[in-house]
Parts: sequence; structure tokens; C-alpha cells
Amino acid sequence: MAHRSFGPGLDGILVVDKPIGPTSHDVVALVRRLAATKRVGHGGTLDPFASGVLPIFLGRATRVVEFHLIGRKAYRATVCFGASSATDDLEGERTPAAGPAPDRAAVEAALAGLTGTIRQRPPAYSAIKVGGRRAYALARAGETVSLTEREVTIDELRLESWEGTEPDRPIAGLEVVCSAGTYIRSLARDLGERVGSAAYLGALRRTAAGSFREDEALPLDRIREAATEGPPGLARLLLPVDAGLDRFPEVPLSANEAAAVSRGQFVRPTSGFPAGAERY
Repeated sequence: MAHRSFGPGLDGILVVDKPIGPTSHDVVALVRRLAATKRVGHGGTLDPFASGVLPIFLGRATRVVEFHLIGRKAYRATVCFGASSATDDLEGERTPAAGPAPDRAAVEAALAGLTGTIRQRPPAYSAIKVGGRRAYALARAGETVSLTEREVTIDELRLESWEGTEPDRPIAGLEVVCSAGTYIRSLARDLGERVGSAAYLGALRRTAAGSFREDEALPLDRIREAATEGPPGLARLLLPVDAGLDRFPEVPLSANEAAAVSRGQFVRPTSGFPAGAERY
């Protein structure tokens, strides 16, 4: 069935439930095509094998993407012990662990050391640039990639399930709440190393991205169906441009300051700015 396009003037946030398979860029491209607009962005990449909350910003909402990118993320992760992976996930070539697989008690004890503000080494297969080239491109070309550790914050890290029917390949289900920029693949890898074994990320679902939650995320079929109804269809699915920004302090502006902000200019209010708040 052919889809109608929506034309210009569509502003808001579409919270998508990304399925396993497509890239985040694929999802953005689909929404861009349905909305017939180039002004589309997303609130944090999900790997193709991952699913879950992917906020898509349309029209004027693209101006606030940067404020959502810095928000906390929440995940359900499946960690497979007993082997390492070249990509730190299920898609890479695996190497059996040299040491014995851990038991549940060992994994639970190790989680505390990965909670709080920690130093984390990103996966070699990542989009980080090294000498102007993406790390994953260098890794695929057979080059050794060594990335600098970076500071991330793991607010919550809980063991929610344990499957030990195969003692040499146990599987842990984790709930994670973390800062932007955290690699759950690295978290799985580091957890394996901490228990004297090896591990990789077997599955991942994002359950929250900033203020946007899993229960409000829409499957792609629902979005495609809305596209058959013309402009009102997709518009009914959109959250307002300012959705999720209530965690930021409000600053009163004069008429001139408000006009400047509406044109995309920076202003420095002389009064009403909360103490300790960062000025953008």
C-alpha cells in the first residue's frame, strides 16, 4: 500500500519502539520519508541487534535534540558468560573463555564494582573516530584499535535473572540505568573480566531514553498505519516539542530576549537564573 506524505509543518517528538534488525538511521529514514521532511533527528543510536525506545524529533523539535541526548538511559541487557566476542556482542566472532564460568554469587558481587562513576573503555567496533576514521572501520580492516577510557556513570545495575542450565555458559539478565555515552557492550565485557571469565552482550532493549519510556513507544507498524490517514494521522502520534524538558529550570525572559531565543540566538538573562544552573 502506498503511503501519503505529510508535507511541511510537522513539529513534535515521535517515540518509536525500534525493532531488532534496522539501524537507527533506517528508522529515521522511514520517518523522514513518511513525513516528507529533512528536519528529522533521533535521541541516541541503538545498534541493529537492539530494540526499544528511540525518540525521533521532527521539525522545530530538532532544536532540542541535544538536551535529550544528555539524558539518562535505561536498559534490559542479556549477558552471556563463557566466551568473549570481537565486537563485545552476539554479532562478533567468539572465543571461549580461558577461565571457568562464574556462578550467580560471583556475578552479583562484581556488579558493585561497576556501579557509580567508573572508567569505561569503548568497544573497538564503535563509531568513535580515531585519526579521522571510525573505529569500527579500522577494526574491520584488521587494524588494532585502542580507545581511551572515558568516564561514565552507572546509576543502577541489578541482576534480575540467572540461567545456569549450562554451567559453562550461564546467562544473566541485567537492569541498567546509566549516563549518556555508556556502552552496554563494554559493561558486559568488563563484567566477564571481573569474574575471571569472559562475557558478551547477547541482547539489549532500551526501556527509557531521558523522559521517554517504553510504555509510550510506538511500533513501526502503528506509524506506517497512521501514514495512510494523511497529515492528521502522524500528528496524533506526536508529543509536543517541549515534551520531556520539564527537568530543566525555567528562566523568565523579557519580550526582547524571548524574540531572540525564538530566532535561535543565545541570550544571557540578567535575573531569574537558578544558582548553579548551567547557561546555554
